[in-house]
Amino acid sequence: MRSRRIRPYALTGGRTRTRHHLLVETLVSVPRYDPAVAEALMPESRSLYERARTQTSIAELSAALTLPLGVVRVLVSDLAAEGAIFIHPTAYAYHHDLHVLERILDGLKRLPV
Repeated sequence: MRSRRIRPYALTGGRTRTRHHLLVETLVSVPRYDPAVAEALMPESRSLYERARTQTSIAELSAALTLPLGVVRVLVSDLAAEGAIFIHPTAYAYHHDLHVLERILDGLKRLPV
């Protein structure tokens, strides 16, 4: 990782918007890990790529790497645009599909209190 003196906006080139809708609970993973891809990435993106080898959430990545959530969202979105990271669909992706929303609600009701 780089020095903490680097401002977050420098890591994203000043960008705050993402290409993908990423919620804190959005899960991401690396479909096919490639060491050559890892080597070509900047240190922060490489750390995200390495951590996402096992399915993990945006919030977990932010906490584990002590990077601001907005920075993680931008960098993960960039990695996804390159095909390096897979973004798993969330309930947001199905917000118009009543069948899926009903299944989610049923699952939540079955959770122990």
